[in-house]
Amino acid sequence: MSAVPASLASPAAEAPPAPVEVRFEKLTLAHLDTLLDVEFSAYSHPWSRGNFTDAMASGYECQLLMAGEHLLGYFVAMLGVEEVHLLNITVAPTYQRQGWARVLLDALALWARGRQAQWLWLEVRASNLRAQHVYETHGFRRVGERKRYYPAAQGQREDAVVMSLPL
Repeated sequence: MSAVPASLASPAAEAPPAPVEVRFEKLTLAHLDTLLDVEFSAYSHPWSRGNFTDAMASGYECQLLMAGEHLLGYFVAMLGVEEVHLLNITVAPTYQRQGWARVLLDALALWARGRQAQWLWLEVRASNLRAQHVYETHGFRRVGERKRYYPAAQGQREDAVVMSLPL
């Protein structure tokens, strides 16, 4: 039996990367530093630690989307009478444009339906056209605006677009 010259041997097949488990977890104080790192990297006017701890203390739905130990994104939502108000939804900048916002929105809608909500509501910065597009492709419709709703640079304020989704 003769040996195959190295120049003709097929390269060793590389093993595919091990699949990473993607899962939802409830936000806890133990996750807060990691979440705040993402929040501060994603927004010019991020939520504070107090905003998140207040949301948890109020019983709002605070879910993290995790891949292994990596935080892909999260949402915070408030249940009302037959409606859910999305207060914060964020995809970590490293994982944006990979479809994770849609995963978060699907999970939010499932959670809301499970609580007999008939509507999802949200506000989005008027300048955030990319997010508006994601919401619109998910079925949300523009229903109004809130003047000077968001803080902006140099003490200014920015309008919000109000959007809703019937469930």
